[in-house]
Amino acid sequence: MGHMAEPLVELRGVCKAFGNKPVLSDVDLVIYPQDALVILGPSGTGKSTILRIIAGLLAPDRGEVYVAGERRQGLRQDGLCRLRMGMVFQQSALFDSLTVAENVGFYLYQHTRLPEARIREIVSEKLAMVGLSGMEDLYPAQLSGGMRKRVSFARAIVDNPEDPDDDPYLLLYDEPTAGLDPIASTVIEDLIRELQEKTGHAYVVVTHQKSTIDRTGDRLILLYQGRICWEGTQREIQTTDNPYLRQFLSGDVNGPMRIIDQVGTAAL
Repeated sequence: MGHMAEPLVELRGVCKAFGNKPVLSDVDLVIYPQDALVILGPSGTGKSTILRIIAGLLAPDRGEVYVAGERRQGLRQDGLCRLRMGMVFQQSALFDSLTVAENVGFYLYQHTRLPEARIREIVSEKLAMVGLSGMEDLYPAQLSGGMRKRVSFARAIVDNPEDPDDDPYLLLYDEPTAGLDPIASTVIEDLIRELQEKTGHAYVVVTHQKSTIDRTGDRLILLYQGRICWEGTQREIQTTDNPYLRQFLSGDVNGPMRIIDQVGTAAL
């Protein structure tokens, strides 16, 4: 796949450790406009850490992060960022004490001077896009896990229609189907695709669930022990003989990936 457009985000030689535990080691990654990128790999290999560095919620220890062609210094500063991003966290991260409408409209209430009635309109439009019309006045505790996840999607795509620069061009999904049953997972996977068709945004999905890999990824990156072990397309995933990818997809205990036990030490 040829990419002529300027990358949205580029990581060059990114390293990150927590204490004395290295989590990312010399990662190079490019995200292009309209990308449908899945970062896959076992739990605890740095997938969510990459997502947080892309979002500007974490700064790398070493390496460079470029956003819309400009090098980011430290953490994200909203006023200086030329690229709006929306992030869907693994646990949905909704405010329990706020209604669905207040959760979805939170960014607009905090960062714009739009009148309340206009914010309600925008919120209703986004909720309709994720199949939750009429849910505005419910609270998160009244929703199923899959519905809470969809509320967090609506929140991630909220923008100020009166500001042409305020459109999330990149959506980041951290384990979007974790803890959901297979039917709810399918709904979420379809929604990730539908939102891209409706908005044209690029997205990055972090997951280790096979259905999510199959249904949401055009371009795929396998991360293991903080390094990229394989990169390719959905078509190439069927034919590759990369031993890391083959072991990960088959769930085989034998192979180059070591099995990590509960305490985080290698069991093999």
